[in-house]
Amino acid sequence: MTSKTDYVRRLGDNVLVLSQRLSEWCGKGPALEEDMALINVSLDLIGQARLWLGYAGELEGQGRSEDQLAFLRDAHQFHNLLLVELPNGSYADTLARQFLFDVWHYFLLQGLCQSDDARIVEIAQKCLKEVTYHVRRSTDLVIRLGDGTEESHRRMQAAIDALWMYTGELFTPDALDTAMHQQGLAPALTELQQKWQQHVTEVLLAATLTIPAAGLWMQSGGKQGRHTEHLGYLLAEMQFLQRSYPGAAW
Repeated sequence: MTSKTDYVRRLGDNVLVLSQRLSEWCGKGPALEEDMALINVSLDLIGQARLWLGYAGELEGQGRSEDQLAFLRDAHQFHNLLLVELPNGSYADTLARQFLFDVWHYFLLQGLCQSDDARIVEIAQKCLKEVTYHVRRSTDLVIRLGDGTEESHRRMQAAIDALWMYTGELFTPDALDTAMHQQGLAPALTELQQKWQQHVTEVLLAATLTIPAAGLWMQSGGKQGRHTEHLGYLLAEMQFLQRSYPGAAW
């Protein structure tokens, strides 16, 4: 799996799965404003997923649309990061996950804006406008909750500690990442890590949170189609209508 098609589809998988997770908060947010804000982020991500998966379908050349790629693949055929498929947990868990992903996503899109593929550049530039807001929002909330009450601080610290083991996969290149960089289509993940680490460190310090120790063991496998049990349940809900009524359309 070392083609541009695979890489673009992976980009779509990341935002599609995270969008589905965030949509689960609809009507359940801690405040009306937060409920609406999270769903708006989810809608941004589903729009991005349509762009990436639509392009992947074109590159694939098998006549599959973004809908078919989203709703007619099994869990092992998805290659998203493990981080984005994890359950929402508490609001602190959701925000910590969003923050860690947003910062990585922002710097990745910046790199993709320099791609040698004009279509990747076009999609990345559009996505970057939305993700600039995402990272600003999640950064602000992590600081407010981390440096808030004793309870909000405790919950945010626990969330960062629990999710940290999933951040290694963000920067561990596999054969596909390496091939895309060598072909001038994507940035080197190692180049993103320093920028991500600097921003995350600054924010956690501002939030009076403790930065997890370096050298911790990291989870991996999502990019190779080896997922947690949670993805199967997520897909079962997301794909139910299309699997039950093949070809159904509004």
